[in-house]
Amino acid sequence: MTETLSPVLPTEIEDAAAAVLTRASDAGLMLATAESCTGGLLASLLTDVQGVSSIFERGFVVYSEDAKCELLHVARDKVDRCGAVSREVALAMADGALAASHADIALSITGFAGPGGPDDEPGLVHFACARKGRDTAHREAHFGDIGRGPTRIACLRVALEMIGQALDQDVGLGGT
Repeated sequence: MTETLSPVLPTEIEDAAAAVLTRASDAGLMLATAESCTGGLLASLLTDVQGVSSIFERGFVVYSEDAKCELLHVARDKVDRCGAVSREVALAMADGALAASHADIALSITGFAGPGGPDDEPGLVHFACARKGRDTAHREAHFGDIGRGPTRIACLRVALEMIGQALDQDVGLGGT
């Protein structure tokens, strides 16, 4: 059970986090996160699970474009060309987190948790999951204008599912 976030998280998310951490522990794999719109919520969840939180290697909260570029080495021209909320930047964030850590699997999240600029779609979120020796997986979600909190909770579901899928990959096989 998670301790810190329990009052606000659905039980299935707590259970999914515990399962992912247990599976990673059993496989001897370390996890990292690179989060923008979730502001470290996934990292917090993964460190709140007793007994297996040591599997979490590190988290990057990269809310600004500069942070994405400086900490994860996302190319500035990629951010400028594609936008911080894009498939390309999510993939670069996951790959950057993997390269800048000792983790075996890194999950990135970048999106609009609430209303952004006039051309921004509330609830548009891009996820990427990198695993050493595999292709980096991407997923795009359109949660709609459901609010910042519900969007961030929905992000946790997708992120944990993607980490679980990365744990399912056999050594030497590419991702999707």
